Amino acid sequence: MDSSLGELLRWVAALGAGLLIGVERERSHPDEQASAGLRSFALAALAGAVAARLGELALVAVVLAAGALAVAGYLRTRDTDPGITTEIALLLCVLLGALAMREPALASALAVLAAVLLAAKARLHGFVRSVLGEQELQHGLLLAASVLVVLPLLPNRALPALGGLNPHVLWTLAVLLMAIQTLGHIALRWLGPLRGLALTGLLGGFVSSTATIAAMARRAREHPGWFDACLAGALWSNVSTVVQIGVMTAVVAPGLLARLAPALLLAGGVTLGAGWWSARLARRGEQEAPPAPAVAGRPFSARAALVFAAAVGAMLFVSEQAYQRFGGGGVLVATALAGLADAHASSVSALQLHAGGGLAALTAAACVGAAFSTNALSKTVAAATGGNARFTRLLALSQIAMVSGFWAGLGCSSWLQRVLTGGST
Repeated sequence: MDSSLGELLRWVAALGAGLLIGVERERSHPDEQASAGLRSFALAALAGAVAARLGELALVAVVLAAGALAVAGYLRTRDTDPGITTEIALLLCVLLGALAMREPALASALAVLAAVLLAAKARLHGFVRSVLGEQELQHGLLLAASVLVVLPLLPNRALPALGGLNPHVLWTLAVLLMAIQTLGHIALRWLGPLRGLALTGLLGGFVSSTATIAAMARRAREHPGWFDACLAGALWSNVSTVVQIGVMTAVVAPGLLARLAPALLLAGGVTLGAGWWSARLARRGEQEAPPAPAVAGRPFSARAALVFAAAVGAMLFVSEQAYQRFGGGGVLVATALAGLADAHASSVSALQLHAGGGLAALTAAACVGAAFSTNALSKTVAAATGGNARFTRLLALSQIAMVSGFWAGLGCSSWLQRVLTGGST
């Protein structure tokens, strides 16, 4: 009974794949003489399934026949429809039908993915033509080369020649920063700055929360009617900092994520709530902001990513030396001082030391908290240099609440850890 049911599911998956893609193709050419429609795609999938049952030679013959039919169909409709999407989809249906005889779940999933791609033609073309420009494409290729070419070539081990640093980890962090910047840039281009300064602040925080806060402070001073929206953007840029620390913890020291999760969630929740309240006040305002300039410039800065990786490497080296001379307390002081400039680089240095066994979990978590705290002080100073007294005061209060939430969450996590482990940390 089970074997019969499994066999039936394979045939159903093959037929379903053909019908699903066929329905989409039929609807995409409602008033045209398409080369293939619903029945053609369903029959093509079944032909692939039958050929898979008959053997490899039969499958090759069916694929070649489907290819010939696709070419003939293209020659017939190329004057009115020069694209070859339908013809490629027909060949894919044959292969999906054959795949369903072995992996019905995979064939079904691929059929759904193909149908989604076909149905999203207008949105995908609009995204590529109106959102992605020449500069975005070039930086996308650079990012792909960084991941697919450079990263596999780097040794994934500590090198004595580099002071015990792991070049693979450092480059991974640089790539991660470039990817985050690229996503933020594309989101801004896609959604547009008119969606709100709050959203701009949230996305800009992934590049530099301190710089975002300074920019929002200046804008709030220049345009008093934007005050609440600018404050929301400044507050939500802190959420980006929390998210990045969480992601980097998961990448560098996943074993420490459980200890830091309550602190990060509480700190992020506090600043997210404060930003939401400020955005709510902005929506109640009667004044509307004039159109903001379009987002331009590079999707990411390779130089900034390299500087970030170099900063991480320098902090790793300094922290290692401080640990060798002063123990865990030396690392804590060094991380706190480095946090004045960059919370991420200094936090990652402590995370990397913990991942390598050179720093206890509690000390590493405290180092992250110290960097997070001193970086909040830097953000307050940035607000003071660009904004008015009210903006600085409100931001400072939110920073105090955020840092307090972090340490409260870390304290609860440490207490729970001691309870679960019987007093050991």
